[in-house]
Amino acid sequence: ASGTREGVVFCHRSNMRPLISLFCLALAAKPGSGFSFFDGLLGKTVTPSSAAAPPKVEVPEDFVVPEPKPLTLTRSSDLPSVLKSSAALAVRLATGVFVLGWKIDSIFAPEEEGKYALQLGPLSLRDSSSVLQDAPRPEKPLILYEYAASPFAKRVRETINLLDLTVEYRPCPGARGGQFSLDLFERTGRRTVPYLIDPNTGTEMFESGDIIDYLLQTYGPPEDSYDKKALWPITFEAFSIYTSTIVAILRGMPAASRQPNARPDNEQMLPLELWGYECSPFVVPVREKLGSLCLPHLMVSCSRGSANRDRMVQKTGRFQVPYLCDPNTGVEMFESPEICDYLEAVYTVKE
Repeated sequence: ASGTREGVVFCHRSNMRPLISLFCLALAAKPGSGFSFFDGLLGKTVTPSSAAAPPKVEVPEDFVVPEPKPLTLTRSSDLPSVLKSSAALAVRLATGVFVLGWKIDSIFAPEEEGKYALQLGPLSLRDSSSVLQDAPRPEKPLILYEYAASPFAKRVRETINLLDLTVEYRPCPGARGGQFSLDLFERTGRRTVPYLIDPNTGTEMFESGDIIDYLLQTYGPPEDSYDKKALWPITFEAFSIYTSTIVAILRGMPAASRQPNARPDNEQMLPLELWGYECSPFVVPVREKLGSLCLPHLMVSCSRGSANRDRMVQKTGRFQVPYLCDPNTGVEMFESPEICDYLEAVYTVKE
């Protein structure tokens, strides 16, 4: 069913949200986190103090941009995280690794400036999408209110990767934490995620299934150009929610609460730009850190076959994810652990 409110389109679909959401919130509750399961039931929310004068955004004096080291585990302490992310990728059947209509263009691609190719020994593999070249592209980035551990938001983020879209994520830890959650409540009267805003069409909606349908219909290729069965790990709702919940548990319910020492004005920052894709074991920790710090970020999808891989090569001379561009400081950098350290150093309040 659908309805309108103040001239904006809202869509709703009944699903398993209540049980799964309560389950996720119960798991996410941690002592001293500033948000508990019972606070959620009672509608209580911890909000940052507007009276506190936040420190100026600045890069630490000893900060050095790390050298890119593709597909390298730079710290042995990060091995458990990578293994958990790899297991999560398997549980979700690698959904989001490839764009919709992924195809191999050549296994002996000639070296071309500004073009991405995967080097595998004597092979040089170039790939793309057979269906997205003529798919509509949004003029303005879409906006998604979400948080990393939400199984409903995860299936939407995977769809965004499949369609090779660039979307601004506004983290709402546990759906009820942070300023973006307050903004969402003021806007809609609800604190549930995911919530999509499309400034290109004026459409706004809750419900992951409705959002997925909207994205496919608005920014996907013609339905007769691909086999819709390819979407079943996302569109088979029971499977996608169940396995996405397992993924959240494997990752320890990430970004389900606002980090206690996060700067109180983080939600007011210019959106950081993160290049990557949902299931990359190296991108996942960065996304989780951005979420726990409540930092808005523009997610540039870079799944296999994405046109954004060529764009990154043109921009940086290489392809590697995650890649972070911070307009608040001017820093641009690769390397997942170092990006997390940088975010911790810049966007937290020091004792």
